[in-house]
Amino acid sequence: MADVPVALIVVMVLALAFDFSNGLNDAANAIATVVGTRVLSPTKAILMSACLNIAGAFAGTAVAKTVGSGIIKPEAFSDLYVLIAALSAAAIWTFLTSFYGLPISASHALIASIVGAGIATAGTDALIASGLFKVLIALLVAPLAGFAIGFVVMTAINWLFRSSNPGRVYNVFGRLQILSAAFMAFSHGNNDAQKTMGIMTMALLVSGRIQEFVVPWWVILLAALAMGSGTAIGGWRVIKTLGMRIAKLRPVDGFAAESSAALVITVASRLGLPLSTTHVISAGITGVGSTRRLSAVRWGIARSILLAWVLTFPVCGIFAWGVAEIIELAT
Repeated sequence: MADVPVALIVVMVLALAFDFSNGLNDAANAIATVVGTRVLSPTKAILMSACLNIAGAFAGTAVAKTVGSGIIKPEAFSDLYVLIAALSAAAIWTFLTSFYGLPISASHALIASIVGAGIATAGTDALIASGLFKVLIALLVAPLAGFAIGFVVMTAINWLFRSSNPGRVYNVFGRLQILSAAFMAFSHGNNDAQKTMGIMTMALLVSGRIQEFVVPWWVILLAALAMGSGTAIGGWRVIKTLGMRIAKLRPVDGFAAESSAALVITVASRLGLPLSTTHVISAGITGVGSTRRLSAVRWGIARSILLAWVLTFPVCGIFAWGVAEIIELAT
């Protein structure tokens, strides 16, 4: 350990702290609906989600490569303090919003922080325009896809089961929702844990610990365990917001929302696109709720969530920029 730079150790610790806060805030993504519909108890839902988050983290590294080397030029990370500034801003914002029960995008927080810190130390030339554009498009399109698919899936279910006994429908989708929640938890771990892997791998690369951008197995394990731990503790306030306050959910609604969101997230992960799992599941819930009537969605709560999302980019970007400037002055 004596020859390991202190800055590298700090980056690793902060990366895992961010990953933990991501799991804490995003625990709601996978289980809010299954808890809100009372298909599973909170304890069982959280344990299932934590285990599948960990499993999902081992399902690929395409997103890690995008986050670690597709947004900011690797040479901009030659000073590890850039990563320290970015991770500090992203982790603090995620912890803070979790405390107030606001589901935010950890992806937005991390990407905005990387961009802000990178600009502070290397200028706008450090940005990889094509990669950043691709990521931003994915972040914008994914919620729309979640809303649209959730609306279509729920409409199709309503038509297919239009003559069925309501009690039978409740029982069938009560069981199916356990599977959809599991799918959502796995897909969340697959996309979100990779973001931290990308940062950790880039830190190892620029510090000379590895020679090419290949995510080591132990980095995958640490990121998976950190996110799983955050999920296991659970962001109860965020779970309440997503599962009970946006719209009144039934098991069939939860199944439609989770299945739709998990599908969008899985496709994005295979394409190497980091996106907001929070955005996607929230949009899926809203789309499903809209099939009953627009008034079934509590738009006041949706507006509060939207405000938190809108603030995430500028707050994290400016905060990371400021921290990077302070560190640069101090060193």
